[in-house]
Parts: sequence; structure tokens; C-alpha cells
Amino acid sequence: MRRTGGTTIEDASSAPGRDEDVQHGETDTGQEPGTPRRAAWRRGLAVVLAVALLAVGAVLLVEARHLRDTPATSNRALTDTAETTRVVGDVSSALGKVFSYSPQGTAATKGSAKRLLAGRALQQYAALFGQVEKQAADQKLTLTSQAVRAGVTRLGTRSAHLLVFLDQVYEREGKAPTTAAAQLSVTAELRGSRWVIVDITSR
Repeated sequence: MRRTGGTTIEDASSAPGRDEDVQHGETDTGQEPGTPRRAAWRRGLAVVLAVALLAVGAVLLVEARHLRDTPATSNRALTDTAETTRVVGDVSSALGKVFSYSPQGTAATKGSAKRLLAGRALQQYAALFGQVEKQAADQKLTLTSQAVRAGVTRLGTRSAHLLVFLDQVYEREGKAPTTAAAQLSVTAELRGSRWVIVDITSR
């Protein structure tokens, strides 16, 4: 500090704390120490979170597609009441016709089989019906079959699988009728406007 005239002048170099600030290298830049490193860390975290969200989204998309494609959801028997009723009606009617005959009506039964059966079912039926036709004529045998219960286990766009229960009545000339039950697994295909039986398995 020095005095000039009536004025006291203080040297900047003698201001308290000034030398200490300079010695420690502290300057007022408006930023806290480590701010650039913290910003970089936050940007890295944001990138990691974005990648994680994309991965989770992809997994959820795959799972959703898998759920849509499961057998349960692709089975129209659970949702298409009209087509389920239609295939049950067509198959039940067909079974009643191809498994009913009389000594004089075997030709009509064979004609029905050619219209209502196809594929393996028709081949099996043709192989067996020759024996049945002769037996019906020799023993005066009449068979009447009726589907009493039928359920669609699986229904696709053009194919269906059913479980059918038949009541069958055998009548021989001069003897009392005999009643029997049959349980069949049936596969049908939609051909044109009608469901046709392509496979029959006795259970």
C-alpha cells in the first residue's frame, strides 16, 4: 500500500488471498470439475438403455408371434361356430349313409360312399364292403347307423378332425335286432361346398 497525495492506493499484488488463488491454479470457468466425464457417462448410459429397449421389443415381438401361431389359437373349432356345425353335420350324415345298408340296398350304399368318401377312407371301405355286401345278401342283414354325438377336435381352413359316436342296429331276418356302439376318429377335407371323409379309424 502506498499513499499518493491524499489518496491511498492498494497494490493488486498485495490483495489478501490473490496469491493463494493463483498458486492453487483455481479459475472461475462456470463448470464443476469432472463435468465432461459425467456427460460422457450419461451419453453411454443412454445408448445402453436404447439397445436394451430394442432387444426387449424384439423378444416381445417374437413371443407375440409365437402365441398367435400356437395350435390352440390356430384351431378354428374354438372360434368358428358356423363351420364347426357344418362339418359335424356333413360328417355325421355321411357316416350314417355309408354304414347303413339292407340286402336290397347295397348298391345305393356304395354310391353314397363314392360321393362322401375319398382317399384312404374310400380305399378301406371298398376293400371291406365286398365282404359286407355278400353277407348282407346271404344273411338278409340290415344295418342302420346313426351318429349320436360328434365333436370337432381340430378345424383348419380346409381340414378337420372329429370324434364321432355311432349307434348301430343289426337286424337279421327272423331274429331280434342287436344294438352296438362304435367310436370313430374321422379326418375330413373341404372339397367344393361339402366336407368329405378322407380317413376313418375305429377307437
